[in-house]
Amino acid sequence: MDATYIGPMIRFHRRKARLSQEELGRLAEVGKTAVFDIEKGKQTVKLSTLMKLLAVLNITIEFQGPLMALFKEQLDEKS
Repeated sequence: MDATYIGPMIRFHRRKARLSQEELGRLAEVGKTAVFDIEKGKQTVKLSTLMKLLAVLNITIEFQGPLMALFKEQLDEKS
């Protein structure tokens, strides 16, 4: 999956939640225009805005890579 799926994924989840763009924006504390822009595939959006929308829609991001286990281990050691 790549970045082109983000807009349609958010629109799908928003519609299944029966939320308007305005309602989702209000719940995420972002403007309706931000929701519209992301759903239409705008390339330049703030990560913090995207993360707020994902949180409201209960969508999580999982990072994967060959060194992730080692990275997590290192984080645990620092805690």
